[in-house]
This record gives sequence, structure tokens and C-alpha cells, in this order.
Amino acid sequence: MNRRLSRVFAAVALAAGLTASACAPTQSAGPSQGGDEQTGPLRVWLFDEAKRQPKEAVVNEAIAEFEAAHPGVDVEVQWVAVEGRADKFSGAFNDPNNAPDVAEFGNTDAASYAETGAFADLTADVQGWSEGADLLPTVLDTAKVDGKVYGLPWFTGVRALYYRTDVFTELGLQPPKSIAELTETARKIRQAKPDLYGISVGGQYTYAMLPFLWANGGEIARQDGERWSASLTSGEAKAGVSAYADLIKPDICPPEQCANLTGTQSVQAFSGGKAGMTVGGDFNRKAVEEGMKDKYAVVPLPGKDPGSIAPAFAGGNLLGVFGATKRRTLAVQFTQLLGSAKYQSKMYTAMGNLPTLGSVQQQLAATDPFLKPFADTLTAGTKFVPATPAWSKIDAQKILPTAVQQIVTGEQNIDGALAGASERMNNAFGS
Repeated sequence: MNRRLSRVFAAVALAAGLTASACAPTQSAGPSQGGDEQTGPLRVWLFDEAKRQPKEAVVNEAIAEFEAAHPGVDVEVQWVAVEGRADKFSGAFNDPNNAPDVAEFGNTDAASYAETGAFADLTADVQGWSEGADLLPTVLDTAKVDGKVYGLPWFTGVRALYYRTDVFTELGLQPPKSIAELTETARKIRQAKPDLYGISVGGQYTYAMLPFLWANGGEIARQDGERWSASLTSGEAKAGVSAYADLIKPDICPPEQCANLTGTQSVQAFSGGKAGMTVGGDFNRKAVEEGMKDKYAVVPLPGKDPGSIAPAFAGGNLLGVFGATKRRTLAVQFTQLLGSAKYQSKMYTAMGNLPTLGSVQQQLAATDPFLKPFADTLTAGTKFVPATPAWSKIDAQKILPTAVQQIVTGEQNIDGALAGASERMNNAFGS
């Protein structure tokens, strides 16, 4: 194995510890290092889910449609556990003969996977796809590495502000329209109801912290050519991290309870009736409804200026094509079918996955009010983590959460914590 691949595999392994219309799609850009046979088995890897049946039913419907349109093609799906994806994908990178033709993968893994050279460049395929122009630009950006598209965005996930309607009504509160209002509202809730967190957020909830950083004009890191360097010590970044850290205070969400909270635990505290607000994703809907049915509402997470929306992290999954595939056109066509408006809509109904096509989002938001704040958040503009394989290492080492925890517990002041985090990030970047 060459040094380049071994470096990528190490990053992938670290990451694993973290947690179209019915018409025939556009023709692909042509075969790459594999081939372009028009019949035979099409191997597809998709992520398993805790409750996979609805997802599997939609996928099976798409398979039936695809096979009917392509005689002699047999689509074979293998369900991959997310927790074991690193070993699974590393094996495929090392042995192309055992690689699938199509694979679902997370957009935060895109840079590491692209560096292996195993995934096909789909830039021309997406540009030539009849529905490609409907992909939200900021979401499409999460599939790009060095300007090339390595996956078709299948669904995205963003976070917004969940709040208790019963608590807000009782206390005469209105949904906050700025970060300053959010902080003050959370403080009022805690003061009036000491048994509640004003807002449940945590020191380990990086994707709740980042919108505060971005809303204040900060960045995680900046790129100069091929070189990345941390930007956490800028005044804007410090202001954003400080605004988030202000929520983890005794008068809102006490550090002794909240410094170690993850995103899942923060949402669980809200759904369990222990908080007046939380930052949660569209994908948290079912979890919240289990405990707060008819007692909650959602608005976009406010930004620094009144009436603005804080940029959210654009998570989500992509559908990629392995370069070694012997059936490139078929592989591209199948990704375009699964990623089409028809099947994105079906997948939203089945799993709650937020579509990546703007028109589908608008149609669904018109019939499902819950979706509107998340669609508005996407429309306002989202941000992403640095598109570099080093991000897997930074994420696995919990560099950003450690800095936040140091600040909220008083272990270090903000200057020291962010300077230390910047040094560790630059080591990962190789700066």
C-alpha cells in the first residue's frame, strides 16, 4: 500500500469512531478506469438504519423501476453499518474488485475518500443531469473536493431552534430573533423555572456551536492554495465561540451538567422535558415528538443581527460511483434515479430525510409546516467543515469540543483555549 493511501485509511478509521422523475436519467460522462457494460449485476452499498424498513421499501421501488427500464440488469443492495464503514470502505479502496458500483457515504468523509482516487469524478454527470440545476448550491458544495463533484447529494440535514410552546406561552415569550435575544430568553426561562435548562446545549455539541461562530463572521479554517490553516484566533471566531459559551453558564445551562453534553444528549434533555429550548436537526423530529408532542415548535436558529438566520452546518449523505465500476453509465443512472425528485420525496415521507432539490423542499414545506424552518435555513445559506482529509483527524481528536469545554469550565480563558485548538488543528493540517 502506498503512503498516500495509508494516510487516508488512517483518517477514515479515525472518522469511524465518530459518530428523478421516472424518465431515464441523463447519460453519464463515460467510462473511467473501469468499464461501461450495459447488463449484469449493479452492486450498491447503502447505510443501514435502526428502522430500515421504510428506507428499504423506497429503495426496492426504485430498483424495480430501474430493472424494468434496463433488461438484463440486476441491482444488488448490501446494507452497511455506519459504525463499521471505515473497514468496509478501506477494503474497497484496497481491492477494487470487491468494491461496489454505487455507494452511499457521509459528506464529511468525502475529502478522505476522494483522496484515495477510488471515487469517480461526477462533475460532468451532475451538470448534465436534467435535475442537477435544482440542487441547492450550498448542499452541492459539500460534495466537492478541489472543485470536483464526487457524489450526488441524496439528502441533507440542518439544525434549527426547537422551543417549548407551553413554556413560552406561560412566560409570555416570543421566539428569539437574534443570538442576543436567544441568550436573554434562555436566561429568563431558567430564572422563572429553575428546574429547566434555559436551552440545552453542550460542550461536545460542535454542530450547535459552529452556527454561532459563522454568524459572527468567523471561520474554522482558511485555505490558501492547497494549504489549510486554523482561523480560530480571529476576533470574529472568538466572538462566536464566546456567544455559544455564554449559554453554558449557571443561569442558563450549568457547566457541571452541560459541559459534557453531546448533540444527542442535548436533544434528549429537551425531549425529556428538561429544557425550554435546544438546537436540533430535522432528523430529530421523531425523538422530540416522543416526549414533547404538541408542546414544541421550530424556528430557524437566529443570527447575530435581528431577523437574520445563523448559517447551519450542512450535513448529509451522498451517492457516489466507484471509478473501478465496469458499468459506469448504469451506476450514474441509478444514483440519479435514487436522487431524483420522485424518490427524494418518497424518502422524506419514509425517513424524514431533507431533500437536496430546491423544488422538492418547497413542495414539501407547503404541506408540512415542520419542514419550513429547515428549508428557510438552507435557503439562507449553510456552511461546511474544511474539505480536507485532515478534518477526520481533527474531528476524532475532539479539538473543537475540548476548547469549548475548557472555556465553559474555566480551565482556560478563550484566548488560551482557541490558541491551543488552533495549534492542534494546524498540526493535523500539516501547516
